[in-house]
Amino acid sequence: MGRESSMRPEYTILAYITSVKERILASNCLSLLAENEQDAADMTKDIAKAMKADVVQLTNGDYMVIRV
Repeated sequence: MGRESSMRPEYTILAYITSVKERILASNCLSLLAENEQDAADMTKDIAKAMKADVVQLTNGDYMVIRV
């Protein structure tokens, strides 16, 4: 049985990866600071693969690893 249209999607943010120090906030997920955008992309790919999760790239260039 699929999700009903009235149900909110349930997802968990597993990691937040950024190359800007000011964007790291205290939270219950893993927050990582990358040296540059290429490092952020590489870390994100590796973490998502290890956790069998999905990746979302935000418009500001940061990444979130989520599990739906």
